[in-house]
Amino acid sequence: MSDEPIKLAEGMTAAPRQGGRIENHICEFERCGKRAPFGFAKPRQPSHWLCFEHREHGDSYLAGVR
Repeated sequence: MSDEPIKLAEGMTAAPRQGGRIENHICEFERCGKRAPFGFAKPRQPSHWLCFEHREHGDSYLAGVR
């Protein structure tokens, strides 16, 4: 293994941090508000975050339906 820092792919940025921890996302599904660990996005597009219960709707973000 190398001691060199990990390099992100072109166009990627590091995950936002708050108080030394990775920021938690909230489900974007209407009136849900649960913790959302499932992110969906096309390259160079904003991410959309959904909870376990609504994760099947993430494919619509990738298909451009929403």
